[in-house]
Amino acid sequence: MKATIEVPDELYRRVKAKTALQGRAIREVTVELYQKWLDEGGQATLVQVKQPLVQDFRELPLLEGKPGSPKFALTAERIHELEMEAEMERHAASLR
Repeated sequence: MKATIEVPDELYRRVKAKTALQGRAIREVTVELYQKWLDEGGQATLVQVKQPLVQDFRELPLLEGKPGSPKFALTAERIHELEMEAEMERHAASLR
């Protein structure tokens, strides 16, 4: 089944970065957490954690594109920079 949920931007960025560093899919982690929550009888405690977006800027695996496309190494730090640029552009557009 497919479901659409709204997740706060900062939380999603942190989850995306951590799953990328672990080589896991966000869907996999989400299903795992749903299952854990059900197994615990539905008793969940919300905890607000203030941590940096990415704690370890190790290089991420090289992503393969279409044959003949340029290859480049994408680091977690670069992903963070690109996300911040996009967020600034969205913010600037909302002020117009």
